Amino acid sequence: MALILAIGPLTAAGQYAKVDVSTVEGLAFSRLYEFDFAGAQAIMDREISRDPSSPLPYGVKAAAHFFSELDRLLILQTEFFEDDDRVVDRRKLTPDLKVRDEIFRLLKTSRARAEARLAAQPHDREALFALGMASGLETDYAALVERRRFGSFSLAKQSQAHALKLLALNPPYYDAHLTTGSVEYVVGSLPFFLRWFVRIEQVEGSKERAVEHLRIVAERGRYYGPFARVLLSVIALREKRPTEAEALLTGLCAEFPANPLFRKELERTRELARGKGPAAAAAGAAGR
Repeated sequence: MALILAIGPLTAAGQYAKVDVSTVEGLAFSRLYEFDFAGAQAIMDREISRDPSSPLPYGVKAAAHFFSELDRLLILQTEFFEDDDRVVDRRKLTPDLKVRDEIFRLLKTSRARAEARLAAQPHDREALFALGMASGLETDYAALVERRRFGSFSLAKQSQAHALKLLALNPPYYDAHLTTGSVEYVVGSLPFFLRWFVRIEQVEGSKERAVEHLRIVAERGRYYGPFARVLLSVIALREKRPTEAEALLTGLCAEFPANPLFRKELERTRELARGKGPAAAAAGAAGR
């Protein structure tokens, strides 16, 4: 039944999870989804000043720096992820080294605070989530900015290990499905001879399972729901289903009207859905 749900029509936009803005971290995530990176950092700075022992604010602030850097490097456009040659292009980008240092400083601090909390409370949900976020951001930085394709797979194993711990909680920390779904899809997109050498716990390289994981986050995630919808729209475009991507992006634009990238991507996707772009042309050719 779960697999049928995974490959069936996308859930109606009204059923998608909203960011939990009852927490300060949720408020920062909302600013991040509006591309107000400085606003997200300011919220976390105030929380860090109030409670410097809490691990999650450091990770969320690192995420705001990371996505700001991706935006500057023009990596966030869906076109980048639709083309495998762009994703694995070995040409070096020019990252801002000060931003990189700040990201990794924050991740180191987040890990230290999380491990201190877990020493006293081994099942602390927010501390475990902070560790998972730190590993995920480090993995994404290696893959997307430093272009360390195979080095990022080693880091992805760590991210998956944290995700599995979060999913074993009762109730599960549903946001952790984002890591599992992302890794599942990336491994599933590898050529067979490369997939043979990649072994990550409980990852089969199934694109259908990847979509199932991401939909769980989109529908039940606390913070990553909108991000899961972005990834689902990318997958829909990669799989030549622009109408599905259009529905997802329409919902994101309504929820985050200040985000300029969502609006731009929606306009582009509408053109593809109406047969005016390369993805639609490819789909038409495949159907002949």
